[in-house]
Amino acid sequence: MMGTNYPDESYLPPYDGKQLLVPLHKILQDATLTFGNLEGVLLDGEGTVKRCQNPDLCYAFRSPEKYVLNLTAAGFDVVSLANNHTGDFGPEGRTSTVRVLKEADLSFAGTLEYPYTILERQGIVFGMAAFSPNTGTVSIHDLENAQKMVSLLEDQTDIVIVSFHGGAEGADHQNVLCETEFYYGENRGNVCKFARAVIDAGADIVFGHGPHVTRSVDLYKDRFIAYSLGNFCTYARFNLRGENGIAPLIKVVTNSSGEFIMAEVTPIRQMGSGEPQIDQYGGAIESLQRLTLEDFPESVLEITREGVIRKR
Repeated sequence: MMGTNYPDESYLPPYDGKQLLVPLHKILQDATLTFGNLEGVLLDGEGTVKRCQNPDLCYAFRSPEKYVLNLTAAGFDVVSLANNHTGDFGPEGRTSTVRVLKEADLSFAGTLEYPYTILERQGIVFGMAAFSPNTGTVSIHDLENAQKMVSLLEDQTDIVIVSFHGGAEGADHQNVLCETEFYYGENRGNVCKFARAVIDAGADIVFGHGPHVTRSVDLYKDRFIAYSLGNFCTYARFNLRGENGIAPLIKVVTNSSGEFIMAEVTPIRQMGSGEPQIDQYGGAIESLQRLTLEDFPESVLEITREGVIRKR
C-alpha cells in the first residue's frame, strides 16, 4: 500500500512514491518472478467508498493510478487482489485497478472475475491463484474450489504459486494455530488446512499475508509455505510499531518440479511513515526463527542468522 489520497492527500508519499521501493530494487528484480499483495485500489476518480459498521476499524485505500509504475519499476511481475481492501471503492475501484494493471502488463489474480493468472518468465510457465475471506474475492473457505483451481493450473504450468489473505491480525495473533481463526467476528480461515489442501492439489509455493505481522514458515510435501509476510510497504495509514513494522522479503528457490531447495530472507523494516529498508538488526529473521520453532517444532527447516532457510 504505497499511500492513499483518502481521506486526504496528506497520506501520500513525496515524489509520487517513486522512491519508496528504490532501496530494494536490486533484490526485488533479482528473481525469475516477483510477487506481492496489493492492498487497496488504483483509481483517479472518486469511486464508491465502502461503509463500515465500526468506523474505528475502517480504512479505505485509494492510490493514484500512476503509482502502478512504482511496482513495475521495482520488478513486480504479479500481484494478489484477494484481500479486504480490493473493494474499498466499489465497482469503480475494481474496474480501474484491473484496467491499470493490464495497461502496465502487470499480472494479477484473486477476484471473482480474475481468479487466477498464467504468465511466462525465462521459459518457465507460472500459474498464480489468490484467495481470501472477503467479498468479491475467491474464497479461502471453499477448499474444494481452491483445489480444483490449483489442479487446473498444475496441468497447464510448470510452477504453481498460491496466495492467501487469512489469519487473525496483529502481534497478539502471530502464532499459527492450525485451527479456524476469527478476528472481530470474521472467519479468517484455517490457514494450515488451506495451505496443505492446495499443496495436495498441486501448489508448489504458498505465500500468506493479512495478519500484518511476520508468521512462521513450514515445509509440506517438500513445498514451501510462508504463513504471513508481514507489513512490507504500508505507507502512512498502518501501525508500524514493533512487529507491525517489519517483514521478511523471501526469495524461494525450487527445482523445475517445484520442490523446495532453499530460501533467502531479506529482513525489512519500515522507517518514517512507511519507507521499507533493509533491517540491519534482522528483526524479521529473528521472528521467523522464534515462531517456526514455536509453531512447528518438528519442522525439517532451519533458519540461519543470515536468513538462509534450508532443510536440516
